[in-house]
Amino acid sequence: MSQSRKTLEPHNAIILSIREDYSSVEELKQLLSTLQVQVMEMFYQKRSEPDSRYYFGLGKIEKLKELIALTNADLVVVDDEITPLQVKNLEKELGVTVKDRTQIIIDIFADHATTEEGKLQVELASLQYQLPRLVGQGRELSRLGGGIGTRGPGEQELEEKRRRIRERIRIIKQKLMQIEKNRAQQRKMRLQSDLPMVSVVGYTNAGKSSLIKALSDDDILVADKLFSTLAPVIRRVKTPNGRVVLFKDTVGFIKNVPHTLIKAFESTLEEILYSNLIVVVVDISDENFNEKLGSSLAALEKLGANHLPRLLVFNKIDRVSPHVLKELSAAYPESIFISALYKTGFQELLKRVCDEIEKNECEDLFAVKLRDLPLLMKEKEKITITEQVYQEDMVVLRVRGRPGILRRLKQIAGGMNS
Repeated sequence: MSQSRKTLEPHNAIILSIREDYSSVEELKQLLSTLQVQVMEMFYQKRSEPDSRYYFGLGKIEKLKELIALTNADLVVVDDEITPLQVKNLEKELGVTVKDRTQIIIDIFADHATTEEGKLQVELASLQYQLPRLVGQGRELSRLGGGIGTRGPGEQELEEKRRRIRERIRIIKQKLMQIEKNRAQQRKMRLQSDLPMVSVVGYTNAGKSSLIKALSDDDILVADKLFSTLAPVIRRVKTPNGRVVLFKDTVGFIKNVPHTLIKAFESTLEEILYSNLIVVVVDISDENFNEKLGSSLAALEKLGANHLPRLLVFNKIDRVSPHVLKELSAAYPESIFISALYKTGFQELLKRVCDEIEKNECEDLFAVKLRDLPLLMKEKEKITITEQVYQEDMVVLRVRGRPGILRRLKQIAGGMNS
């Protein structure tokens, strides 16, 4: 049962909500825009709880029918997670396709998944979303058939479908476990390389990929869309002191992220825990940046990454006025303000990255014969030589680096002693 999802065909949508949450609705509009869906109207009914049958009350459903006819909408999207019964009843009453927020996000992930792992993760999330929604549908299909204590044909059909979904979930999890083993091996090799790792995290569309692309001068997909990056991307970045640091792009965070997606992408997100430093990128031009920053920090806390050092980086300063920038600089004095588009503030950012990484480094003295010096210089991307004194056929070096690389340097040549 392989993942086979067609791109959303409807082009005109109406959003439904029972919560006065403007930022959530605006975000859903952006999500739909990513799928080339135009939002015609937002339809709101204030309720403490959704109606169990139609999500909205029946009176509002009649008005919604009129709005659909007026706007020629062919899709209704609920800014919430709704039940199969609500979907069925709404589609029957309205005569258009009905989706909820979770389905829209899964659709976007399916569109943007390019790697085998990403495609498997999205399929897993989709199947885990579908499975509990099959419960009870068999009885509904069989309510007119069979006697007391018997199972009708609808229930049998649904049970077979559940079995196939569970089997496919089992196969996908096995494949993902093998991919995770391969990633663990790659991670082990990366850790042995003694190149520090910086994870760039933040809300979706904050400019993480743009930042890494600009820092590394490398080709990375950059798009003004939500969740344009799903697969972790790692790039080498040279710092002003000649050292090399690995910068890793990560999948963006989002408000009300579906639980099925969190579970499916759990192993990918946990890679953040192996970082030496976390750079939290914030889109300073977004009027809701404080709320989105809070969501990003909450996601890091859920991952158990609070113990890792972090830098707060405000991006897109080219889009705000000097007055706003001055106020935010005063409010966040320890933060770094950059424009990934114009490479503004990069020098300060890389300096702060180096400062943070060096906090966990050590210094040692090495007396090296001149003939052995090239052996040490092969590791120059991983060390900083803070002092060097030449003495006849020797050179005494004071070297700063991570403990592992300093230990290895002591073993490189017989003429090298600390």
